[in-house]
Amino acid sequence: MTRSLTQLELLLELEPIAEQNVHRHLSMAKDWHPHDYVPWDQGRNFAAMDGTDWQPEQSALSEVAKAAMITNLLTEDNLPSYHREIAENFSQDGPWGTWVGRWTAEENRHGIVIRDYLVVTRGVDPVALEQARMTHMTSGYNAAQLIKKHAGTDYVPVDAGFMHSVAYVTFQELATRVSHRNTGKACEDPIADRMLQRIAADENLHMIFYRNMCAAALDLSPDQAMEAITNVVLRFQMPGLGMPNFRRNGVLMAKHGIYDLRQHLEEVLLPNLKKWNIFERNDFGPEGDRRRNEVGMYLDKLQKDVVRFEEQRDKSLAREARRSGTPPLLIG
Repeated sequence: MTRSLTQLELLLELEPIAEQNVHRHLSMAKDWHPHDYVPWDQGRNFAAMDGTDWQPEQSALSEVAKAAMITNLLTEDNLPSYHREIAENFSQDGPWGTWVGRWTAEENRHGIVIRDYLVVTRGVDPVALEQARMTHMTSGYNAAQLIKKHAGTDYVPVDAGFMHSVAYVTFQELATRVSHRNTGKACEDPIADRMLQRIAADENLHMIFYRNMCAAALDLSPDQAMEAITNVVLRFQMPGLGMPNFRRNGVLMAKHGIYDLRQHLEEVLLPNLKKWNIFERNDFGPEGDRRRNEVGMYLDKLQKDVVRFEEQRDKSLAREARRSGTPPLLIG
C-alpha cells in the first residue's frame, strides 16, 4: 500500500513541475486590458431619465443572458475567498507563490470587465447587482462546503487539502470556460461575445496549469490523487453555490444550454479524465482501483441522467414556445 504524502511533501516534490508550468503559462498568456472590451460610448445614452438607477427596458439582454451574466460575475467576485483557499493549500513561496499571485491578478480582470460592461450598457439593475455582490462576498467561499457527502441527515466532510484543490480547480476552470463562452452567445451582442471569449481563453490556460499539476500528482501518488479526483467528480458544485438566486439562475442556464448536464459530462468531466488516462492506468493500488470504479459507475449513471434531463427540458421548452408563439432558445 502506497503511503499518502503530506501536504508539505507534495508541494516539495511537485515544485519543479509547478515552475515549468508557470513558465509555460507566462509564455502563452496574453496581456489584455478590461477597458478595451467595454463600450463606454453607450453609457452616454442612459443619462438619468427619471431619477431612477435603472429601468428594465434599458437592458437589451434576455432573461437567460441576465441570469448567466449575473451568475458568472458574482462567481468572479468571490476572488478574495478563492485566493485564500489557493494560497493556503499551495504556498506563497517560490513558483507556487508566483502562480498564486499571477492567477489572482488575471482572474481579477474578469470581474472588472463584466461589471463595467453591465453597468455601462445598463444590462442589469446595478443596485440589485451590488446588493447581491455584498451578500455573496460576505458569505465567502469554503471548499469544504462543496465536497460534503450527504448521507441521510448527516454530512461527512472530505479532506480539502492540496490534492483536492488541484483536482477541483481543474474541473471548475473548464466548467467556467464553458459557461463564459456560452453566455457570450446568449447575449446576442458581439461586444459581450468578444469580452467573454477573452475571459474563456484565460480560464482555459488556468485549467491547463491545474490539469498538468494534477497529472503530475497522479504520477507521484496515484491512489491519493485518485481519491481527490473521485471526491470532486462525485460531488462537484460550481463555486457560485449559495449566491442569491443561484438555483433559479442555474436552472435557466441549464435549460437554455449555457451550462447543462451534457456539457458537464462531455466538455468538462470526460476530457480531463481522458487526459489523465484514468481508465487506462495500471499504477493504482486496491484503493485507487476502487475509487476509479466509483467514477466509472457515476459516469454511467450521469449518461442516463443526461438523457432524462434533455427529454424533460425539450418538453418544457416546447410548452413555453407554444404559449409564447416563439421558437425555443437553446445556446448549446
